[in-house]
Amino acid sequence: MLSIHQTRRKALLWGAALFCAGLSVRLPAQALRDEEGKKLKIGVQLYSVRKECEKDLPGTLKALSEMGFKGVEFAGYYGRTAKEMRDLLEKNDLKCYGTHLSLDDLLGDKLDKTIEYCKVLGCKFLSVPWLPEARRNTKQATIETAHLFNEIAVKLAAHKMTVGWHNEDYEFKPLEDSTVWDTFSANSDKSVGLQFDTGNALSVGVQAAPYLLKYPERVVSVHLKDHSKKNPNALLGEGDEDWKKVIPILKTKTATRWFIIEQESFGQPPLVCVEKCLRNFEKLWRTIPAK
Repeated sequence: MLSIHQTRRKALLWGAALFCAGLSVRLPAQALRDEEGKKLKIGVQLYSVRKECEKDLPGTLKALSEMGFKGVEFAGYYGRTAKEMRDLLEKNDLKCYGTHLSLDDLLGDKLDKTIEYCKVLGCKFLSVPWLPEARRNTKQATIETAHLFNEIAVKLAAHKMTVGWHNEDYEFKPLEDSTVWDTFSANSDKSVGLQFDTGNALSVGVQAAPYLLKYPERVVSVHLKDHSKKNPNALLGEGDEDWKKVIPILKTKTATRWFIIEQESFGQPPLVCVEKCLRNFEKLWRTIPAK
């Protein structure tokens, strides 16, 4: 039996040999955990790699799994049935951490079809990433939209699903005596989840920390994204977001269940970018204390 030192030396020699041969090895990262010791659910919004998914969905999911992602969030299903998509996820040891849908997909006859698809897929979080202008161009319209989400939340709760609202950038611009974000959040029920997109907010100069603290129990999912005034292709951790304030809040204050990495601008291939974002987030989570 080899001693610990002999085993370590053998591993180093093996790694050096691979390096000299020009081969790269992806060593699995140690799973991040929350303050209670539970593994974080870190996924990727597939919109980040949409062109790759269109060309080769099985290969793209395999690559994401090998990077260390444990789940994905959808923004379209690439012509697959729910069962076909579920089988692809299971084959690559991935879970569905949510899906982005239009508001219309949650109304009328479409709602039943949406619920049926999501049940097969194993999706519990159904998020609306964009509101038609007519539903948020006045304070009253925004209030009515919030009430509509309350009604949808009740219907989805019967299926153990949660409806969520994902912010773009327009929500933080002035709207009469308030903003769309504040008006919607104040008039929607606590059963309506808030998926806060840090990068979208920052694109109009809004830091995430104060907003994460307004309704922390409702922030069940977060889009981890950065924004930089100087670098349009900044990756997570390379922009203007104050992560030293955001990370402690995510660790101890919010009800976040799904951490979703998303990248929408690229200085390198999208798959390279999302992996770097994942590695950067892992470093931020490990190095920034909860307090």
